[in-house]
Amino acid sequence: VKDLVHNFILVFHDVLSNSFFPVPQSAIGVGSAFEGWSPREEDIVYRLLVPLKPPRGHVFHLELDNAREMPARTFRIRVELVCTCLNDQLAGETLCFLHRPEEELRRNQGPSFLDILCTDFYLDVQKTARWFCQLVKTAWVVLPQSSQHRLTVLPSSRSCKFKVVDNKNKSLCIEMMFGVRQGDSDIFVSSQSTEAIFTPSTMWSESYAVAEVKFFRHVARRAPRNSFHLKCLQLCARIVVGTGFSTYILKTAVMHLLTITPLSGWRRRGFPLRMLDIMRYLRQCVEEQRLNHFFFRNETVPEEIILPPAFQRAEPLNLFQHLAQDPAAHAEARREVMEMQDR
Repeated sequence: VKDLVHNFILVFHDVLSNSFFPVPQSAIGVGSAFEGWSPREEDIVYRLLVPLKPPRGHVFHLELDNAREMPARTFRIRVELVCTCLNDQLAGETLCFLHRPEEELRRNQGPSFLDILCTDFYLDVQKTARWFCQLVKTAWVVLPQSSQHRLTVLPSSRSCKFKVVDNKNKSLCIEMMFGVRQGDSDIFVSSQSTEAIFTPSTMWSESYAVAEVKFFRHVARRAPRNSFHLKCLQLCARIVVGTGFSTYILKTAVMHLLTITPLSGWRRRGFPLRMLDIMRYLRQCVEEQRLNHFFFRNETVPEEIILPPAFQRAEPLNLFQHLAQDPAAHAEARREVMEMQDR
């Protein structure tokens, strides 16, 4: 999967290097498939985050949306023009987007980045997804894999999702999401869907997926060779199917436990105890109506994971806030967590 997506990115660079469209950077594998605990091995979706770099003469400004109450923070990406007059003169060009007449720019460059991928100066997720899918279709015909594989682009409004099938009818499902990095950190704003029923197309959710992959790699380097922490997470993710608990809630609970429980205790012989620990910890969080997001104001985050400075000053993000606000949901969660513990 990584080789295939890497080839895509190389073609994108060739096509877009001299254009005025965002240039996709090296893709980063994220999610359970790359963390090593996919709940259903027979139905894996390989998800990759593709950072977007603004084209020449443009900058991205991230604007936090404080008005919306959601489990994750959301942003809008404002696209602003910057003066390139000096650089253009040195290069013998006169196409500064900020200072040249719009008619001249259209005559020389055609429709602009703002016209095609933005809505009211904000980067539009759905427009970007359609553009990205078209890039994939265009690039596929020149990739070496196209001679022995078939590519089918699948419906998706906020990402580029496609299936690749070989001549033995074996298939891979790949989803390429796109995002913008927050400064030099491992935190992005991403096209990944939120849990909201409706998310405006100019709204991007804050993504911690890259930091989470780095966390599990950090644990893997320090855990015993026969560590069962991923098997515990995989089994728990199957147990929560059909309940009101998401796999992300389970993963967050396990990440907390991996930092407060000695890694030596996650060997095979400790498997039943660790499973019980996970369920007890989740039950305690439900009772207290609080499960803190792992990366906000958490001193146990490994130093190699780069977080925006504001994360250490921010109030912890409570993933169980809805339980504190809804007594009926809290009662249902208490019932379900007891059933899961019995299982």
